[in-house]
Amino acid sequence: MPSESVRFLSPTVRVHAFDAHAEGPTVLIQAGIHGDEVAGVHAVEELLEEGLRPKRGRLLLIPVMNPAAYRVRRRAAPDGLDLNRVFPGDAAATEPERRLARLFMDLVEEQRPALVATLHESRKRHHPDVEPSFGQTVIYGVRPMPGVVSKVVDRMNASLEHPYERWAPHYFPVATSSTEVIVEATGCVGLCIETWMGFEERRRIDMHKAVVRHLLGHFGLIGG
Repeated sequence: MPSESVRFLSPTVRVHAFDAHAEGPTVLIQAGIHGDEVAGVHAVEELLEEGLRPKRGRLLLIPVMNPAAYRVRRRAAPDGLDLNRVFPGDAAATEPERRLARLFMDLVEEQRPALVATLHESRKRHHPDVEPSFGQTVIYGVRPMPGVVSKVVDRMNASLEHPYERWAPHYFPVATSSTEVIVEATGCVGLCIETWMGFEERRRIDMHKAVVRHLLGHFGLIGG
């Protein structure tokens, strides 16, 4: 069995680390950077409960990146900043979001993952003529598009339960988002996974779980 450990970026932001016996890349999956986007949080927690473990490499899982926002189910904490717009952060800042962003950047620069993926949700289903709209997309912010994007999109589109579930790649750079800053700092693949809130929560959770498994399979951490 892989070795397991838990560390904390803050008293309530926990990082679950699983190290397989076989060598391989490091992958980091995080959710809950926006507190009103709950399906990703529940997906990561369920994967932990179901015993998701790597067969190769190292897997880092952060179920709730922004606990203060998650507790009130809002994008940001009351009177707080949007955590996904303050990277790379500042350890000396007065705002807790900037300090947390810096702690997360320190973790990533220490671990040097091959992939950082953050699980999100959108109130708008993606349409190329509607800007912004994100639901049912795999977002990347640095060109060229990473090859894993089209592979995950194809895998997800092979098991649709409704035509509106159709996934698409989406290029949408945001200079201060977690993934984009991390890609620039480390050269890893950085992705945002967006489900559409028009679907039932249970279905959104299951889609997030499927995307995570496809990503881990692509990077060789699990079979398939």
